[in-house]
Amino acid sequence: MTSEQRWKTRAADHAGTTPDDEAPWADLEMAVPTGRDHALVVALVECALVELTHEAVGAVFVSRQVGRSTRTQYVAADDVGEQFQKRHFDDRLGWHETTVPRGTVRDELIAQLTRSPSTTAERSGEGAASEPDTFVVKPVRDLRTP
Repeated sequence: MTSEQRWKTRAADHAGTTPDDEAPWADLEMAVPTGRDHALVVALVECALVELTHEAVGAVFVSRQVGRSTRTQYVAADDVGEQFQKRHFDDRLGWHETTVPRGTVRDELIAQLTRSPSTTAERSGEGAASEPDTFVVKPVRDLRTP
C-alpha cells in the first residue's frame, strides 16, 4: 500500500487498526505546498490532534524561507486535548512559548498546510526556498526544545 493510500485510509477512518510495528501517527507527514484537497488536509489535521491528545507526540511545522527558517511545535498541554503548548522558533528571534486552545491549533495547521505554491514564493520575496515546508508528527522526546 502506498503512503498516499495509507494516509487517505487513516484520514477517512482514524479508528482503524495499525500493524504492531507501526505507530498510529507514523504516516502523519506532508510537504507543503501539497496537491491534496482541503478536505484531506482537514482530516490529516484532525488525526494529528487526536494523536497529540492520546500519545506522547508533538506536531511540527517547519517553514523554510530564503535565509531564514521557522519551526512551530504543538504539544498537548492537558489530558482532554483542549489546550496545547505552542512553541515557535525563529532563527532571528529565538523561542517563544504560549498556550493556545485546540481550535487555534486546528486553524493554524489548516492554514499552514493549505498554502499554495505562489503564497510560499511570495513569503520569501525571491522565490520558493530549495526545500519545501514540512509537517510531521513525532515523539515529544525527538522535538527540539529551547
